[in-house]
Formats: sequence, C-alpha cells, structure tokens
Amino acid sequence: MFSIEKPKIFIVGVAFFFNMLFLLPVAQAKKYDAPHELVDKATITMKRFLQDQQMSWLREHLKEAKGVIIIPQLIKGAFFIGGSGGSGVLLARYPGNDWSYPAFYTLGSVSFGLQFGGEVSEIVLLIMTQKGIDAFLSTAVKLGGDLSVAAGPIGMGAKAQLVDILAFGRSKGAFIGISLEGAVIKPRDSWNRIYYGKPVRPVDIIYGRLVKNPHADPLRSLLKKYCR
Repeated sequence: MFSIEKPKIFIVGVAFFFNMLFLLPVAQAKKYDAPHELVDKATITMKRFLQDQQMSWLREHLKEAKGVIIIPQLIKGAFFIGGSGGSGVLLARYPGNDWSYPAFYTLGSVSFGLQFGGEVSEIVLLIMTQKGIDAFLSTAVKLGGDLSVAAGPIGMGAKAQLVDILAFGRSKGAFIGISLEGAVIKPRDSWNRIYYGKPVRPVDIIYGRLVKNPHADPLRSLLKKYCR
C-alpha cells in the first residue's frame, strides 16, 4: 500500500513546488493594492523594529549598514515541499546618513522536507557590505550563495557575524531566529515602474537618483532619524 501511495505524494509535492514558484508573485501582487501600500507597510514594520527594546543592536548599528531591505510580510507555508515569499523595498544609505528612495524587490525560496503549517513574518535585512549593495543592484541574488547571510543579533550585548547580510525576523509580535539560506531576491521592475511613473532600474533609483516620490519620505526620515 505504501509503495502505491508514494508516487501520488511526490506528484502533490511537485505540483505545490511549481505553484509556489509561479503563483506566489501573483498572490503577493493582489495582497497590496499598489506599491504605495507596500511602502506604508514597510514604514510601519521598520518603526516596530527600531522601537523595540530587544533591537538595541539594530538601532545602534543601522548607521553602519550600506542599505536595508524591509519585507512587511513573508509568507511561509508547507505541504511536503515548503516555500516562502514576499515583497519588499530596498533603500541605500548615502554619505551623511541620508537615504535613497525605495526600489522594489521580491523574495522567494523553496525548501524540501516534511513540513506542515504556515507562518507569516516581518523581515528586515541589513546590508553590511558594499559587495551586498552592488549585488542587489545588478541582478537576482541568492542568499548564502552570492552573498553571505546570518541571523541578526538580538538583545543587549549581542554580537554580529562578519557577513554581507544580517537578517532580523519578527513573527506574532516576537523576534525569532531566521534562516534565509537559498532565498532568491530579485527586482520587481513592474512595481518600480508604477511607483515612479516610468521604467526605471534599481541602480537608477539608488545611485543614479533619476526619480523621486515624496510618498516615501516618511520611511526615509525614519531611517535617517536612527542614523544620527
């Protein structure tokens, strides 16, 4: 009986795999009415992280980061094959602690294993190296492959590893250790176009400074406030 059912389990798993790869971006697009709403949610998420007492390391070292990626909602679900995905914004820090306007990205990953249930998390990624910023502005990036990544330190006296990316996660109001090894982050060009009113690449937003949208000023001001 087990040998007969096993192929069916495999087929269900493969079907879920492709569903996560191709349908998840569509689901995420429907979740937010517009890129503007994502920026609003990113502002709320970042404020929660920066104001939390456990995030003393994040507050104190934000001014050392080259940039930040804020993902207000990372959805993780699993049935024989697990996967996660979400949309977020990247902002880079300029000399003098000013911050760029946001560029839009998606994060997705697939992991194999017997997993059940789902989880929704808020994610903040601190980009600690110039290599990290340059990688995100060129093409899709695989964490743990193209760039090194580790869980961000939480609590008083915590110390960080020397990596390109530090990942902080929050789920159900509590900060959690998070592993993003194998996750792929890539630009969301269609949302960059919608938000700025014309086709524009992340490098044009971050380094070229070719576009602006005052709607993002509250988020930029929040980051600047904690970099003094």
